Amino acid sequence: MIFTHDTTRLALLAALTLSYAGVCLAPWLRTRTRRRAADAAKAALANSPAWLVAYASQTGNAEELATQTAQSLQLAGIPVRLCALAELTAIDLQQAERALFLVSTYGEGDAPDNAAAFMGRFMTRVTGELALPQLHYGVLALGDRSYGHFCGFGRALDAWLAAQGASRLFERIEVDRSASATIEQWFQHLSHLAGTSDAPDWSAPAFGDWRLTHRRQLNPGSAGGAIFHVELAPVAGSLPDWQSGDLVQVAAPADSTQPREYSIASIPRDGGVHLLVRQHAHPDGSLGLASGWLTAQAAVGDVVQLRLRQHRRFRLEDNAQRPLILIGNGSGIAGLRGHLKNRVLAGQRRNWLIFGERNAAHDFHYREEIEQWHASGDLPRLDLAFSRDQAERTYVQDRLRGNADEVKLWLQQGAAIYICGSLAGMAGGVDQALQEMLGRQALDALAAEGRYRRDVY
Repeated sequence: MIFTHDTTRLALLAALTLSYAGVCLAPWLRTRTRRRAADAAKAALANSPAWLVAYASQTGNAEELATQTAQSLQLAGIPVRLCALAELTAIDLQQAERALFLVSTYGEGDAPDNAAAFMGRFMTRVTGELALPQLHYGVLALGDRSYGHFCGFGRALDAWLAAQGASRLFERIEVDRSASATIEQWFQHLSHLAGTSDAPDWSAPAFGDWRLTHRRQLNPGSAGGAIFHVELAPVAGSLPDWQSGDLVQVAAPADSTQPREYSIASIPRDGGVHLLVRQHAHPDGSLGLASGWLTAQAAVGDVVQLRLRQHRRFRLEDNAQRPLILIGNGSGIAGLRGHLKNRVLAGQRRNWLIFGERNAAHDFHYREEIEQWHASGDLPRLDLAFSRDQAERTYVQDRLRGNADEVKLWLQQGAAIYICGSLAGMAGGVDQALQEMLGRQALDALAAEGRYRRDVY
C-alpha cells in the first residue's frame, strides 16, 4: 500500500470520498425526509377524531390514497382520524358517524396483511353482532381484474358493514390497477360530502317543491364552463329561514338519490334562494345530472326538488362582529356573496374580498354588485386575480402573499378568514400561503377558534 503526505492529493481524495458518500446518501436522505413528512402528516391527522379514514394496504397504494383523502377533508376544515384498518376498535366503529375505507385486495380475494387483525376481530362474527346503525360509510376498493376475485376484500368489507346496519354514503367504487378515472370518482364524492359534513343525512329536512323563477348566464364568451345565476322560491308556504353560509341540496329527476350541494348566494331578505351553478359537461357532451337540469333542461317555472342544509362550519356566528377576509375563486363567489349581503345589511363594513377567475371581461361574476359595494365603502378592500389576463398566471394565493403585512394586521385586529371555492388547487394554495405568513401552529389556532373557515368542493 502506498501512503502519501502530499496535502493536495489528500484533499482531493477527501473531496472525492465525501462526494461519493453524498451520492450514496442522497436517495436515502430524500426517502427518509419524505417518510418523516408523511408520518408527521398522519400523526397530525390522527389527533382529531371525527371522520374515520381507514386503509388496508399491501403495497402502499391504498395508504397513500387514504392520506390524500384525509388531507383533502382537513383542507375543507373537517377533523379526521387517519389509521390502518387493523387499529380500529369496536368503540371506534360504534362512535363514528362517518367513515371512509380505502382497501386493497391481495392475490385471489385475500385481505392485505394489515387487515388480517380486523377480519379476525370483526368480520368472522355473527352478522349484526356489532350493530352500527349510526354509521354512514364509503368504500374505495383497489384490485386487479386479472385475478378471479376482483376487489374481493373490498366487496366483503362493504357487505359486512351493510350487514351491521351501516348505511352507504354512495355505492362502492372499484379501481382496477389504480385507474385514474375511477379514483377521480372517489374524490368527486369526497368534495360533495365535504360540504355537508357537519350534519348527518338523517337530520336534514325533507325535500320540498321549489319553483325555478329566474336563470341567466353570467359568463358568455368565457373560456371556462358556462356559469348560471339561478333563483328559486318555494311553491307553497312562506320562505324558510336560513343564514349566510348555508347550503341547499338539489335532487335532479334523473337521479334523485344523489342530491348535489350548492352554496346559497343570497339571504332571506332577497326573497328566494340564489345559486351559482357551473354547467358540467362530460367528455361525450352530456351534461351533469344536477347542473344540466338546473341550467338547461328545466324551464323557468318548472318545479325543482330542494332542501336547505345548515352549514355550521361556514356560518358567521361568533364572527359576525369581526372584520372579515373573504377569499374565493370561480363559483365560490356564491358563498361569499351571501356573507357580503349579510354584512351590508347589518352595517358591518370591515370587509375584504380576494377573488380569482380566468378573465375579467367574462368571468367577473356579480361585477356590478361588487363594484358598487366597493365604491360605497361596504367593501373597502377588493383584490382581484384574473389568471389569464397577463402572461404570468396570477391566483388568489398570489394576491394573498402580496398583501401579507395587511393580512397580519387584520388578523391582529381580530379578523376571521372565510374561503369558498375549489378544493383542488385554490384551497391548498391559500392554506400554504397562510402557513408561510403565519406558521402552521398559528393557522391551526385560528381554525380552532373558528376564525379560519372553509367551504370548498
